[in-house]
Amino acid sequence: MALAEGNQEGKGAVAQEFVQFALDSGVLRFGQFKTKAGRMSPYFFNAGLFDDGAKLMRLAQFYADRLIQSGVEFDMVFGPAYKGIPLAATLAAELARRGRNVPFAYNRKEAKDHGEGGTLVGAPLSGRVLIVDDVMSAGTAVRESIAAIRAAGATPHAVVIALDRQEKATEDGRDVDHSAVQYVREQLGMEVAAIATLDDLLQYLNSRSDDALQEHRQAVLAYRARYGAG
Repeated sequence: MALAEGNQEGKGAVAQEFVQFALDSGVLRFGQFKTKAGRMSPYFFNAGLFDDGAKLMRLAQFYADRLIQSGVEFDMVFGPAYKGIPLAATLAAELARRGRNVPFAYNRKEAKDHGEGGTLVGAPLSGRVLIVDDVMSAGTAVRESIAAIRAAGATPHAVVIALDRQEKATEDGRDVDHSAVQYVREQLGMEVAAIATLDDLLQYLNSRSDDALQEHRQAVLAYRARYGAG
């Protein structure tokens, strides 16, 4: 489902506020960071540093705001292990606070051989399932989630993430022309909504006069010129 054109202005405001929130929380940092693909990135987004109740509550509000703007329809929420687990739980709680109570589930990486057993925890997977995660680099967690959802007889319908890095994915150690987000959208036919994108981060940096931030902006622009997609 494509975004409604009239929602773009509101999306931009939420994205800029989210970038500021991520910076204030120490989740978004500038410097030199090695990515999973072996690239040296001038910025790093570590959602594990949304590490207290207040930050998680605010993060869930951003996810809920973005979902409302996107118009994505879904029947339940799924969080892939491990970072997706608290994201799914807090998003479900925030949606319930707003009057929409939806079930949620998550998976374990190791199957449990006692009690209820298996790898799935929470509500039974059914209907149109929304996958919630922090970022999508190679798309591995999303693909594993899609397989689990389909195996349970439900429909993997959409994905919501915090940040779309808009950079080329890697396959077999080589850069490809598409990003993981583009692959999920174009090859798997699923909508992906992101609270913010690399474009939003660059817009934020462009709006600041601080010399240090302008240096970071130039580094991010150079990185995007080399690895950008989307």
